Amino acid sequence: MPRMNKKLEQAIKRVQTWPEERQEEAADLLFEMEAQSTSSYRLTPEQVAEVERRLADPNPKFMTLAELRARLARLGA
Repeated sequence: MPRMNKKLEQAIKRVQTWPEERQEEAADLLFEMEAQSTSSYRLTPEQVAEVERRLADPNPKFMTLAELRARLARLGA
């Protein structure tokens, strides 16, 4: 069996001190990560480029909550 990464080993030791419910959440996250890495779904290079483009230049039709509040304040709402 392969040896565990030292950083992960330290994290697991700390997780063992957490309450049971929090440990369950940590385990669920690890299982989800495992499922993602074994998924057959992969983005094409074109899809990756589109995601990167959208992250770099978000759609101006949408605004943050702070922007919405500022706009409403200017309108007197």
